[in-house]
Amino acid sequence: MGDRLKGKRAFVTAGAAGIGRACAAAFAREGASVFTTDIDEKGLAPLKNDGVSEVARLDVRDSAAVAAMAKRVGKVDILLNAAGFVHHGTVLDCSDEDWDFSFDLNVKSMHRMIRAFLPGMLESGQGSIVNISSAAGVFKAAPNRYVYGATKAAVVGMTKSVAMDFIGKGIRCNCICPGTIQTPSLDQRIKALGAQVGGEAKAREMFIARQPMGRLGTAEEMAHVAVYLASDESLYTTGSAIFSDGGFTL
Repeated sequence: MGDRLKGKRAFVTAGAAGIGRACAAAFAREGASVFTTDIDEKGLAPLKNDGVSEVARLDVRDSAAVAAMAKRVGKVDILLNAAGFVHHGTVLDCSDEDWDFSFDLNVKSMHRMIRAFLPGMLESGQGSIVNISSAAGVFKAAPNRYVYGATKAAVVGMTKSVAMDFIGKGIRCNCICPGTIQTPSLDQRIKALGAQVGGEAKAREMFIARQPMGRLGTAEEMAHVAVYLASDESLYTTGSAIFSDGGFTL
């Protein structure tokens, strides 16, 4: 148990698994009072064992639900937006529906969350917003990540815009750009790819091969970066896209 976030209130989306879950647990370990949400209520339940104060179902694609949740929770010091979806395919595989869903979940959900929670931060005169982007699509493309790359590039642009607009009002906004991270979501993609390339072991090797470090990252490693950005250690940092990608973008 640390105290890097002692006395702070944090709100985390997509906390049932992966990076969101790791960040919620890490924030709690560092002394924050953490409220985390997801559409997977069953996946949220074990977070109470990690010291998370409160969990609730929230569909971040529902503007009214997001606004109601912000009213329920009140002011927070930290907002971490982790909800996202990885679409597989090129432009030829991306329907209008795929495009709209990807941007709604990966980008507009963050817009909803920031718009709902930012007024409380402004009233307090301080706040740290951390968005989860990706190394893919920002400075380097990944194959078959057409709309995913577009959404994650948009997250970086949105992050910088929020940082610029509120830089003199105590608000910091940064994003993390992970490489390939071992998460349940990745396991699903490996399973799908394995059916095409002759097995999950080969599919996993393909994901690892694109990481110059020769291994996948962990959700906990991303949480370390999130704790830094959420804490007062990064008070002079805003509008940054921090790459923790195992050298993917080198």
